[in-house]
Amino acid sequence: MKKGLGRGLDALFSIYQEDEEVQVQPKKEIEKEIKEEKVQAVAVTPAMVSNKDGVVELNLKQVDPNKNQPRKTFEPNSLKELAESIKQHGVIQPIIVNDENNGRYTIIAGERRFRASLVAGKTTIPAIIRQYTPKQIKEVALIENLQREDLNPIEAAKAIKELMEEYNFTQETVADRIGKSRPLVANTLRLLTLTPEVVTMIEKGQISAGHGKCLVTVADPNQQADIAKTVVENKLTVRDLENYIKNYKGPQEKVKKEKPIQSIELKELGHRLARLFKTKVKIVGDDRKGKITIDYFNQDDLDRICTFLNTFERR
Repeated sequence: MKKGLGRGLDALFSIYQEDEEVQVQPKKEIEKEIKEEKVQAVAVTPAMVSNKDGVVELNLKQVDPNKNQPRKTFEPNSLKELAESIKQHGVIQPIIVNDENNGRYTIIAGERRFRASLVAGKTTIPAIIRQYTPKQIKEVALIENLQREDLNPIEAAKAIKELMEEYNFTQETVADRIGKSRPLVANTLRLLTLTPEVVTMIEKGQISAGHGKCLVTVADPNQQADIAKTVVENKLTVRDLENYIKNYKGPQEKVKKEKPIQSIELKELGHRLARLFKTKVKIVGDDRKGKITIDYFNQDDLDRICTFLNTFERR
């Protein structure tokens, strides 16, 4: 059964207390907290206009993007489509902002909606106001973006790595926070081991994350980049790439087994048989197990061996 997307955004943005311990609040408490924030916000900032849903309308001029936003690229055509939708229907889901206590608000979640609202010519945007520390803002922004799956694969990999390094999260912890499987998290992180040229191709959408996971198995950076170019030029699917890499690598060399150590007596036996049959004799194995091979190169060699055996049998 596919894992869900984890906790809802309301729960996600209410997990922090002043001591920074994670604690999910009941739904009724969350709604109560939002209503209280609404009242406080309207009292201190005349530019806000409250509504019945417990959010406020913020002046777009008071809102600033988050410098630590995990998502670095916003596809222009997609942004225009969202802007057209906002012109027709408004912003359906409020953005989440942090109160900087100086009349400014930093976006924690919803920068794409913010940008599209600007494109649409809006002057205000629905928002829920929080008050977090810089560390909390960063963590929540990373998790929110990863939950929404709107990062490109490399941005997602970098965000996961950042969560693990800055907050000492394990892969299991990150997987639990964003509602994904641990193998998916591990495979996403592997994309960062690719050569920079291939990473850029994934960021630009020239090849997929699936292609990237296949290319991770190619150790040589130059070969990795060459194969990635072949994928683009020939429009190879992930399955095509898997087969291509198998053929590219060629058959795997068999691991050479260690040669058994032969005793002096066994080696001497080989020499005696070679002298007796006057031909090549090869002994493979050791004193416990092996085989003896007697070569013959012409009819005379074979007759000589047969004559010896006939003589031995008559004794």
